[in-house]
Amino acid sequence: MPAPTPLRPGDVLAAAHGDIPDPAPKPHPRSGLKGVLLPVAVVLAIGTIFVSVYLAAFHAPRPHDLPVAVVGTAADADRLEAGLEHAIPGGFEMRPYGDEAAAREAVEHREVYAAYVPGRGPGGGQLLYAGANGPSVTATLTAAFAQAAPEVGPPPAAHDILAVSAGDTRGLSVFYAAFGLVLAGYLFGMMTYQAAPALRFRQRIASLTLFGALGGIIVALLTGDTGFAALPGPFAGTAVVTALMAMAAGGATMAIVKWTGSAGAAIASVVLLILGNATSGGVMPASYLPDWLHPLSSVLPVGAGVRALQGMSYFHSDGLWPGLAVLAAWIIACVALLYLRDLRDARKARPHTP
Repeated sequence: MPAPTPLRPGDVLAAAHGDIPDPAPKPHPRSGLKGVLLPVAVVLAIGTIFVSVYLAAFHAPRPHDLPVAVVGTAADADRLEAGLEHAIPGGFEMRPYGDEAAAREAVEHREVYAAYVPGRGPGGGQLLYAGANGPSVTATLTAAFAQAAPEVGPPPAAHDILAVSAGDTRGLSVFYAAFGLVLAGYLFGMMTYQAAPALRFRQRIASLTLFGALGGIIVALLTGDTGFAALPGPFAGTAVVTALMAMAAGGATMAIVKWTGSAGAAIASVVLLILGNATSGGVMPASYLPDWLHPLSSVLPVGAGVRALQGMSYFHSDGLWPGLAVLAAWIIACVALLYLRDLRDARKARPHTP
């Protein structure tokens, strides 16, 4: 008869507490066929959404009611509107201005994306635009006015009155900075529960604040004169806006994961990484988006942050204060949701007295 296996001290202690070790782990409810199929279904669904959203936004972008200023008489405005409607139906919205100075100021404040000043002679007029809006807008405007030439006369001479920074020749730095921030916020929101599941509420919010502050400083250093000189906005302003973007993305991920459990990773990736970045306006303005995506640009954190950064860097702070308000609202709402969920979980865990 073989000798019995001696008990280890840990086994004795576990047995004394009614917790007998079991070398065979209990089967997980998702370890069978469901465990095989669920990751495939979830990831394919996210990939399908990603491809669908980005193709809808960028496969054949065209403006919808892009505001354009026109200087001159009512007849000039009518001829221009007819010509542009022939080039891109429904693509532009005409806004009359009394003189060139007012129209130029509107372009510089991003009230309009271009200003047409008719010529008063055999030559064509002028097209004033802001290169800081990105090459997509510039290409759209110059091509549309060239096609509208039969209605308005010779093609106008194009003048870039607000060029993009020399360190950002394609005008995409703000998009990549925003994408990196949202990705970092998403990863932070996921990792904070994986690496430290037992943190108290105030500790978790302190961690979120520290993440946002350091992320904002790093992005401001990289995009400013000390880095790639890609965004000409002030260092402090860039750091604040990007810090709020990082906190909003991180807080949103935390709240979604906390309230939806295992589905939170997929939901947060769709909301922040797919819908948020596709509608951010960092590649081209929201006026280019389909009608069903356009409203998201002004309410999701990345779109609000991108417009604030662009306005602060080029367009006399256009969109800065509305963007800060949207980001602050996201942070406050997410912190409140986390607090309420922690409070509810604490009440559930509290023993009831008979």
